[in-house]
Amino acid sequence: MTLTGRSLADGRRIPCRRAALQAGNTMANTVIIGAQWGDEGKGKIVDMLSARSRAIVRFQGGNNAGHTIKVQGQETILHLIPSGILHEGTICLVGNGVVLDPEVFLQEVDQLAQRGIDVSPARLGISKKTHLILPYHKSLDKAREAKRAGRKIGTTGRGIGPCYEDKAARVGLRAGDLCNPELVRSKVTHALEEKNILLRAYNFEPLDPGAVIDGLLALAPRLTPYLTEVEDRLQEVQQKGGDILFEGAQGVHLDIDHGTYPFVTSSNTVAGNAAAGCGIAPSALTRVVGIVKAYTTRVGSGPFPTELLDDTGSYLRTEGHEFGATTGRPRRCGWLDAVVLRESVRLNGLTDIALTKLDVLQNLPVLQICVAYEYHGRRLEYPPQEEGGLGEVTPVYEELPGFDEDISGCTSYADLPDNVRAYISRIEALAGVRISLVSVGPDRRQTIER
Repeated sequence: MTLTGRSLADGRRIPCRRAALQAGNTMANTVIIGAQWGDEGKGKIVDMLSARSRAIVRFQGGNNAGHTIKVQGQETILHLIPSGILHEGTICLVGNGVVLDPEVFLQEVDQLAQRGIDVSPARLGISKKTHLILPYHKSLDKAREAKRAGRKIGTTGRGIGPCYEDKAARVGLRAGDLCNPELVRSKVTHALEEKNILLRAYNFEPLDPGAVIDGLLALAPRLTPYLTEVEDRLQEVQQKGGDILFEGAQGVHLDIDHGTYPFVTSSNTVAGNAAAGCGIAPSALTRVVGIVKAYTTRVGSGPFPTELLDDTGSYLRTEGHEFGATTGRPRRCGWLDAVVLRESVRLNGLTDIALTKLDVLQNLPVLQICVAYEYHGRRLEYPPQEEGGLGEVTPVYEELPGFDEDISGCTSYADLPDNVRAYISRIEALAGVRISLVSVGPDRRQTIER
């Protein structure tokens, strides 16, 4: 295919990796990432694009992420199983970059099976190299957060961080280890020698190694049939000409390296980790779609330049149902931040954007977009990289007219009111990336493809 580009409203050209991507209907191998602080609506977009994919694979994170899908009024929230599971015939895989809580995985399997959804090992698999979250990871996570008092990170307490720590320390338990009970006993016993010392230091109850081992081995007969070589299955899909969808969790600005450290998650959330997190060559990734909410939200602690602590912020929270799918915590809400978005474009090489929750902005008289920061007397087009720097910026806003029309029934881009199209065009110009998908409601069908 010929490399080409597309002009934005201001005349600038947007480079595309492949000409066919301009049409927004060529899948190839697509990475889906959240371009803000998570909760952008990835579940819905992944579910929608999954219909055109042969395989869907989660490549990082754990059950600290919750992807919500609404189909014909029925809501499904998934924390570990890829969102494409609702489409018959798709292969859904959990890559080696994920940390997996065995109990949560099996709970999701049972809930989906009760609804008549095929969750057999024939179409659902876990990499043998996926690390397992164990009870001591969750206890340690909660103990540390309690100890921080006024300096909380905002962890979900699901054991994600401690599990990734064990992975980096080379003492973690991997899914494939479940086939070797003696290895399980050895690893858990060794881990608890250290973990129990830490738990006692935090005034938390130590755990009994025997109980942890017995509980895990009791789950093994149900888990081991799902173990697979994810790399082999993805290669097979590619060789047969099938498309693969790579599903990320959280958002770019929660990335352990590139996010608002230390208020970040414990894995790399950027698109580049899709290759490492499931065992595929980076050259196989042909499309990167950034999911962008029409405003900005954040859960937990950390800097948030455009946060609204007024009636507008409350309006966005109420109208957008901004409560965490995993924790139930209310989300902090604010105006769209184009500086954060530009950084996401730079870090991930976005080919296009899916804009979500545009309908939530209805009835706001004006819309504001943060176009730059003032930082120590300088104007910045990208976030400062110093720790805590984002907490010291002052947002520079640009104001656009709002809209009061109900757009939830719009089925084409031409149906959208002029002010809505102007808002979309301005986001494209500020980000330098085309918006190919526009979500105007929570249901799968309420999505406009351009």
